Amino acid sequence: MMGPLTIDASVFLNAFNPGEDGHEISKELLARLQRMGVPLNAPSLLLAELAAAIRRGLDNPDLARQFARAISHLPHLTLIPLDELLAQQAVDAAALYQLRGSDAVYAAVAQRFACPLITLDKQQHDRVRAVLKTYYPADLLLEI
Repeated sequence: MMGPLTIDASVFLNAFNPGEDGHEISKELLARLQRMGVPLNAPSLLLAELAAAIRRGLDNPDLARQFARAISHLPHLTLIPLDELLAQQAVDAAALYQLRGSDAVYAAVAQRFACPLITLDKQQHDRVRAVLKTYYPADLLLEI
């Protein structure tokens, strides 16, 4: 079985939105990972990011909450709380790799659990690849 992965909110949102480029790839990747029982680690921040993006994009607070709740119940997803230690690791990642705040939190989770980071964010992908294995969804889908 494949080891744990950290998946950025961009992949979940892409899988959710059929109007986005790469939607089918992200959707298939997440479905395949669930079928395979691959452990997923993500910061608890994921849920707020998902709800915020859906609320802003679709102006539907109920759908935003429902989607975040559904993701929180995925059977192989572990949400990692943003405690003081993880926050400091994110500070270091932000400072060292010039990452935005939320991107640094995902990088810190991936580093903590020594697992690859899956993202659609080119800047995040490219800036941490020297210290983390990074994938775009399409690349990982080809490997599994």
